[in-house]
Amino acid sequence: MVSPWLCVLHIKTQQNELKMDYNKQGFERIYKDNYRQMYRFAFSILEDAEEARDAVSQVFTQMWNSQPAIADASVTGYLLAATRNQSLNIMRQKRLRQQMELEVAMQKAQQENEEREELMEELQRVINDNLTEQDRRVLSLHYDEEMTYEETAKALGISSSAVNKHITRSLGKIRSILKIAR
Repeated sequence: MVSPWLCVLHIKTQQNELKMDYNKQGFERIYKDNYRQMYRFAFSILEDAEEARDAVSQVFTQMWNSQPAIADASVTGYLLAATRNQSLNIMRQKRLRQQMELEVAMQKAQQENEEREELMEELQRVINDNLTEQDRRVLSLHYDEEMTYEETAKALGISSSAVNKHITRSLGKIRSILKIAR
């Protein structure tokens, strides 16, 4: 003997399984009935209006393309679940993109730092190998110690014009050796 409850359950299941009909008017109705709620839900997750609109649009596009068998009574729940999943996917993609951008920026900064160190080593080698001791002292006081021409001249017991000549001649030699344009 079949239980009366099973008969009622079977009848209810058959009633709920009235599947959504994918025609243009029906789909537009579903769109109009659910868009605002889906958008608000996506916005609450993403906190970005454009991304929320994209998420909802992608859900409707996927739904239209795949046309899943959904009971009419379950459409809103399906759309909200799909909106949540799409929003979370967008967040993941955004996080990955930001992480990749950060890694690229860090690699670029590391490379620039290494290049700067190589250039500084080359510059120091050129200075040590090609300038006189007095030229090196003048450059060191002026550039490393950030002294003015007058302060450098006073520290070395020479004139300001001599400091100017040392710096001009030294920079000219360095540019020539490193082939740096003015």
